[in-house]
Amino acid sequence: MSIYIGNLSYQVTEEDLKRAFAEYGTVNRVQLPTDRETGRPRGFAFVEMETEAQETAAIEALDGAEWMGRDLKVNKAKPREERSSPRGSWGGNSGRGNRRY
Repeated sequence: MSIYIGNLSYQVTEEDLKRAFAEYGTVNRVQLPTDRETGRPRGFAFVEMETEAQETAAIEALDGAEWMGRDLKVNKAKPREERSSPRGSWGGNSGRGNRRY
């Protein structure tokens, strides 16, 4: 399981997150998604810790805490949902414009 951290400063680094969460236990992994076009962080991250007890302690301590000028949103990460593309959407095989002759 992992922890979702939202409302992050755009200046945050993976190392910043490791240091902050290490106070509550062993950090196994940090994911800091970046924008494809700008390369800057997208304002959220995921942290995986060694045990569920460590994750719970970090969530209880950091949810709502002010860090780097922002009030953090910290909770258990939800499983990623499968993206389904409805028929007729961009890139779908709606027929028009996608025909090959």
